[in-house]
Amino acid sequence: MMALMPKKCGIRVDPPTLIVTYIEEQSGKKRQRSLPLRKFNKHSNIKSTIEELNSNPKHRELIQQISPRQLEKLLRVIQERQGGMRLDDALNKIGADMGIDPNENLNKLDDRALKEKKAIMDETFEKNRRKPGDPDFQYEVEVDFDKDGPPIESSGWDSEEDSDPMF
Repeated sequence: MMALMPKKCGIRVDPPTLIVTYIEEQSGKKRQRSLPLRKFNKHSNIKSTIEELNSNPKHRELIQQISPRQLEKLLRVIQERQGGMRLDDALNKIGADMGIDPNENLNKLDDRALKEKKAIMDETFEKNRRKPGDPDFQYEVEVDFDKDGPPIESSGWDSEEDSDPMF
């Protein structure tokens, strides 16, 4: 079996199609594959559609290398567009639903929503993580933070002379 490396993933709304650009590792050739999403509409279950794509032996090798979250976003864009939403509005809605707002209070979310947000954070962490063996990995990186920022206030906790002798 030939090794395939996906490089880009996109969609066509009408007819619903997933388009994957990939490289054949053996030959180095860049190719594109269209995966028609037959019977996919604005009421389809996205998770089951992704499972169907994963179970298809013809597409399995490509689909399993694409993040399930990315596939879910792309399929949701198709559904929103099929529902009559403009592309910009659909992208904003999906970005808000499937993104992380640093000001959002995660303590107020239900268990299912919290689990989704944690999965997004884990995926982002893994994508940005540098491990030994990565070309840009550095051991023990030192960073100097802005010293021209606001002055740091001291407190009684910082002073050694006022500390409790018991500790």
